[in-house]
Amino acid sequence: MKLDLIDCSILGALQQDARIPMAELGRRVGLSTPAVIERVRKLEDAKVILGYHAEIAPQQVGLPLHAFIKVTVSGEQLPRFAEIVKRVPEVRQCHRVTGAESYLVQVAARDIGHLEHIIDSLAPYVATQTSLVLASVIGWNPVIPREE
Repeated sequence: MKLDLIDCSILGALQQDARIPMAELGRRVGLSTPAVIERVRKLEDAKVILGYHAEIAPQQVGLPLHAFIKVTVSGEQLPRFAEIVKRVPEVRQCHRVTGAESYLVQVAARDIGHLEHIIDSLAPYVATQTSLVLASVIGWNPVIPREE
């Protein structure tokens, strides 16, 4: 899908506040409410907008410890690990990466013991190296769409 300036403005506004009323979004981008609803629907249909999510503070729900686990998997184990990691509820993100490691896994845990349990649940299949997050300089940044 080719994005124009209005699409980019819509995407920027929705990333800042996904709960913005469509009438307000339309006013911000210079479209009528029905026109902006149609634009958003087209962006959803084209899979430019993948979903809408609430950003939750993990520490407020009992998961204050954040860590990144670098995972090294042998070639034949790659698909198996991908299926196993999907079943670990503490995993917030998992990315297949280049370099010495195969995956970078972000997890949230209650405490060190809980983190150890998470690592141990992966250990039979892989080699791991874990880094604890001391502070997040940037927790989330919007994707800045560019007009094509």
